[in-house]
Amino acid sequence: MKRCVLQPGIMDLAKYPFLAEAGEYLRDKGFNLEQLGHPDWAPLVEKAYGRIVVASSGQVYHPEGGRLENPDMEILSFIVAVILLKAAGINTLTRRFSLAEARRAERFLQQDLWANKDKKNLDLPLKIISELFGIRVHVEDDEFVIKVADYLQRAVHFHEKEWKLVNRRVGAGLVHLTSHETVRLIRTELGQYISARIQSISLPPIPDTFKSRVGDLVTLAGRFADAPVVSSDYPPCVKHAIEVLEKGENLPHSGRFLLATYLLARGQTADQIAPLFKNAPDYNERITRYQLEHISGSSGRGTKYQCPSCDKLRSESLCFKVPECDGIINPIQFGRKRGTANA
Repeated sequence: MKRCVLQPGIMDLAKYPFLAEAGEYLRDKGFNLEQLGHPDWAPLVEKAYGRIVVASSGQVYHPEGGRLENPDMEILSFIVAVILLKAAGINTLTRRFSLAEARRAERFLQQDLWANKDKKNLDLPLKIISELFGIRVHVEDDEFVIKVADYLQRAVHFHEKEWKLVNRRVGAGLVHLTSHETVRLIRTELGQYISARIQSISLPPIPDTFKSRVGDLVTLAGRFADAPVVSSDYPPCVKHAIEVLEKGENLPHSGRFLLATYLLARGQTADQIAPLFKNAPDYNERITRYQLEHISGSSGRGTKYQCPSCDKLRSESLCFKVPECDGIINPIQFGRKRGTANA
């Protein structure tokens, strides 16, 4: 894993506590696991647990009052949350937490990119993007530019038309982006980076004061344990999408769009489909239902979206063709040749 060679200050570490420098800072301050297990630190454990609970609901954690007024506590609560997650060993919660923390960092990265856009040298947010994910970002005429290859590698997972390369301003092999678009491209990778850091840590015996909250995390994870039923009539692309969600992994937006449009075309309602998404790391029931209703045409301007074609799915690496797929051009047609007229 690449290491971000930076000299961030304490406020930077409060915003980006997943950086290796956060652990080094705390060691320099004299904090250790035994000390954090003292009853006097119980409020910290509660804050860390609450940070996980917020993430499990699909929300993004914000400090009380919305301001980083106690950076030490922000850094410590992230680290203790990581310890609790590692001790619980529940991948679904780890993925949800990692994605929520990625979305939190995304907001700070966007702010920092905009604030520093007039600087021609690589500042902290640009170095994070460059050194963690190998994307060189440059400032050009108040916009951010990256190589076309770097853009395509990530934009392929977005379904919205504005992410298509033909709808972007491109010049000299570079794609022009806003600060928001720049950091949105790396959200998934940042979540994976945080998750990998959690998985890789070696955890010594935890203090007794941590153990009750670890047990609570096991109970919390039970909310997401029900496995969806995968029909044998479904095409392999749809089965794959459901299986990814069942594992608690992050299904790209284009995969979620496929699943929603396919099941809606099969006659299922938004209420019937919504539970399939509850294991997604960023699951939010209200947003999920809103998006399903939008896709179904029951809200907004009433436009009902159609299931993407097989060609479209192949271009987005969402096709998992089997012999039964021969001769079809859309997943909706899967199974008809086998006599399932309603497939």
